Amino acid sequence: MGFVIDSSVLVAAERGALDLEPILDEHEDEPIAIAAITASELLHGVHRLKGGVSRARAEVFVEELLRRLVVVPFDLPVARVHAMLAADLQSRGKAVGAHDLLIAATAVFLGYAVGTRDRRSFSRIPGLDVQHW
Repeated sequence: MGFVIDSSVLVAAERGALDLEPILDEHEDEPIAIAAITASELLHGVHRLKGGVSRARAEVFVEELLRRLVVVPFDLPVARVHAMLAADLQSRGKAVGAHDLLIAATAVFLGYAVGTRDRRSFSRIPGLDVQHW
C-alpha cells in the first residue's frame, strides 16, 4: 500500500509538532505522495508569510518536501473518482471539504491510504483507508 499525505501532517511537521522522518522511514518501501492541492496549500502558506526568517525557513521546508515527494496531478482519471465520491457523499448528506475531497480522490484512484491528523473529514469517505499520524 502507498500513502497520500494530507497537509495537516506536513504543517504539523513544519511547526515541529510531528517528526516526519520516522514515519517516512517506517514506510520507506511504500510509495508516498501528495495531491497537487496539497502542494498548493503548502505553497500558499509560504506566500502568506510576510517575509524574513520564518518565510525563508518555511520555503526551504516546503521546497524540500516537493523535491522528496511525488506530486500527483488532478487529471481526468482522478477527476472521475472525485465526481463519483462527491455524488455519493452528497446523496448521503455527508459534507467533506473541497480540498480534502481532492486528496481523498487522489488516494482512492491510486489505491493508497491517506496519512492525516484530521480525524473528521476523511473518515466520512467510504472505502478510504485513513491512517492517523
